[in-house]
Amino acid sequence: MELSDLRIFLAVARTHGITRAARELHTVQSNVSARIHALEKELGAPLFRRHARGVALTHVGERLLPYAERVSRLVDEARQAVGDETDPSGPLRIGALETTAGLRLPGVLATFAEDCPRVEVSLVTGPTEQLVRDVLRYRLDGALVSGPVRQPGVVETPVFEERLVLLTARRVTDLDSVPADPTILVFRSGCSYRRRLESVLHARGAVGVRCMELGTLDGILGCVGAGMGISLLPAAVVERHAAREQVRVHELPEQEARAQTVFVQRADAPPMPALTRFLTHAQAVDPGPPVLRMAGGSTATDGSPIRRAR
Repeated sequence: MELSDLRIFLAVARTHGITRAARELHTVQSNVSARIHALEKELGAPLFRRHARGVALTHVGERLLPYAERVSRLVDEARQAVGDETDPSGPLRIGALETTAGLRLPGVLATFAEDCPRVEVSLVTGPTEQLVRDVLRYRLDGALVSGPVRQPGVVETPVFEERLVLLTARRVTDLDSVPADPTILVFRSGCSYRRRLESVLHARGAVGVRCMELGTLDGILGCVGAGMGISLLPAAVVERHAAREQVRVHELPEQEARAQTVFVQRADAPPMPALTRFLTHAQAVDPGPPVLRMAGGSTATDGSPIRRAR
């Protein structure tokens, strides 16, 4: 079984088509078909089912997929581990929270690209739980997530700290006006800010918290501004967003507002020069001002119970 055949198999599985895989691999369709056929003959079973829109993995193909991903990744790690530490090269797959990707990573990626021009960085965004799973499953080399993680199999390194703020519509002048059964606007399941917001609300007597999941930061801020619910986000994200004038910002006590961002990687992974250099650049990022102040929009809270709006 050749590594090149496994990588062609992975490309077909990823793109769901022979033609699309050939385009991605910069080869001809007949070559991809021939290599897949040879791999199927060697294994004694079909790996793909053909249909009108392309191909789909068979049961055997699904069983082969994680092994092919692991073999391909181990080869990449071996090359990077023995490569020149002064000039890292090869692929580097990084995950990050969407808020972190938009707020902290542009500068990090720019300086890292200047430092390591031969490294090919790919970025995936998602909630903390999903990103940690992807690191453990060898789909990501590392990820910036909300800490602490305390997950077996990973090591975490503190990178920077965010200050979280509670967001409501402009008409909500203080948290006493928030209903006792609020709707929270959050990213999909596994988002660490979602759990933090639920904890903040429950500590203030909220009951029956309802949840609306949205896929983007723009969607969350837009819906908060429209009065559809409340949210919890890093202050610096809101400060720099175009929709900041549509929402009211409520500051939280220090113990509730503080949120640490950590970099997680597999505990069993050998040191990779590219990953080490990326982490160095991430730790050098300027976290910005610790507190957000907006004219007429910032309200301190003393942790009093939430009361129903009159």
